[in-house]
Amino acid sequence: MDVLTFNLNNPSRERAQRQLYWLAARPEQILVLTETAPSDGCDFLADRFQAAGFRVVFPRPERGERGVMIVSRLPLEAAATLSSYLPHRGVSVTVATTAGPLDIIGLYVPSRDATPAKTDRKRRFLEEAGRAIPSGTTGARLLIGDFNILEPKHEPRYPFFKPFEYAFYEGLEAAGYGDAFRQLHPTAAEHSWVGRTGDGYRYDHAHISAALIGAIHGCHYVHEPRTRSDRLTDHSALTVQLDVAPETQLRVSDPTDLSAAGALF
Repeated sequence: MDVLTFNLNNPSRERAQRQLYWLAARPEQILVLTETAPSDGCDFLADRFQAAGFRVVFPRPERGERGVMIVSRLPLEAAATLSSYLPHRGVSVTVATTAGPLDIIGLYVPSRDATPAKTDRKRRFLEEAGRAIPSGTTGARLLIGDFNILEPKHEPRYPFFKPFEYAFYEGLEAAGYGDAFRQLHPTAAEHSWVGRTGDGYRYDHAHISAALIGAIHGCHYVHEPRTRSDRLTDHSALTVQLDVAPETQLRVSDPTDLSAAGALF
């Protein structure tokens, strides 16, 4: 089972159409799409995938807010929201596999600037999410998305990140989760977002529970959507390959050509 996280950057309708072609060609069965909004672009993507037979879980945030959309070629059971605070930023689903249920939690952590209001907002979300996420020592679980935080040993080191931001990453490790990318690439320097000054940040993450540590056989960043000339978004995608087999798959058609309703994708 392969899972991809991709920051949509709340696209316009035109950019969402280009994103659709890229996403539809990806091999992953599950797409965790972050920075969604109640917008024409995000609604277009949700509608096209849903009409093609994909399972779409998209709790639309209120206007001005952002959230997570999960698109799947596999049957999903949507769970209750992760937290009552900014609930659309933590979306949880369960996939039936031959080894038992696998929980996937898509996260889109708020970004912040130096203002107290945005700092407190991000701190509260991270604290409440940290309390709500189940222990990584029980069950099979993948936490994936745009966390808007850095690992404590991130290179380069930026002085403006605060202890509460590093504490969320450290808390996941203390709770029994492993950084999927670091499991396979312990010293690699990768960045999923690069600012205008050229400074890079590894903001997009995937953490797996202890039960999945032995099942991970691939995890890498896909920079193409951020670096291509007709840039699709400002983030690199992150893909995770797990040695886990789904019980069933959905019959889906190509979402870029809904006229071919009977053609399997």
